[in-house]
Amino acid sequence: MKKQFVKTENYSRFVAAVRAVEQRGAAEAGLLLLHGLPGLGKSHTADRWAVDTGAIFLRAKVDWTPRYFLKDLAATLRTVDTSGSSQQLFGRLLDHLARSQQPLVIDEAEFTLARQAQVLEKIRDISDYAEITVVLIGMEKIQKMVARHGQIHSRIAQAVEFQPATLADVAYACGLLSEVPMTEALCAEVHRLSGGRMREVLNIIATVERVARESGLDKADVEHFRGVALSYDWQMRRPRTVHAGAGAAA
Repeated sequence: MKKQFVKTENYSRFVAAVRAVEQRGAAEAGLLLLHGLPGLGKSHTADRWAVDTGAIFLRAKVDWTPRYFLKDLAATLRTVDTSGSSQQLFGRLLDHLARSQQPLVIDEAEFTLARQAQVLEKIRDISDYAEITVVLIGMEKIQKMVARHGQIHSRIAQAVEFQPATLADVAYACGLLSEVPMTEALCAEVHRLSGGRMREVLNIIATVERVARESGLDKADVEHFRGVALSYDWQMRRPRTVHAGAGAAA
């Protein structure tokens, strides 16, 4: 499978929301909340955006304390001394971020809400004082969790809920990533079997490629995969297979 980044509709909405935060009127309203169901590509999208823009990407840890977070942030930056008191470390980080204006991305942000949201309060302070954009990534319930903390919730300038990938997104991904060309009908089956979860789309494309190579196919169509398990439903504990009638009505 080709190593490419797929710019889906979710990606476009996320980038538009980032621009809106960057153009905000209130300097302290620098938080963007990115949320949605697992497997829709939230982390992958934000990570790619961070690489492209020079933003800092951190994955929150279950045992983060404010100081542990600050040390992780400093270690990621590499140029900030991690020694001294928490207050000294915080000051050095503020100085660096205020000058660099690097956005900050926090994945699995639910972990920042433990212990009365002490870590998220520290992240809020960094956003306030350095006036940088902070992207918080979480599951579908994080918006309600953050809403319990009014002083933080009021600083969320934008919230983006990732949706399942559209058929157009999936067809684009299949065309961009698959080393074996796939017909429109098979792309539609990839969309149906994946439920629009980009993580699952990538796994299915890899399976299609493997089966196609083993079968010596130059192009993959539904007729080659009818009854073939391209995915697995872990809740129902059964494989997801290409429909017998796929191609006529996927």
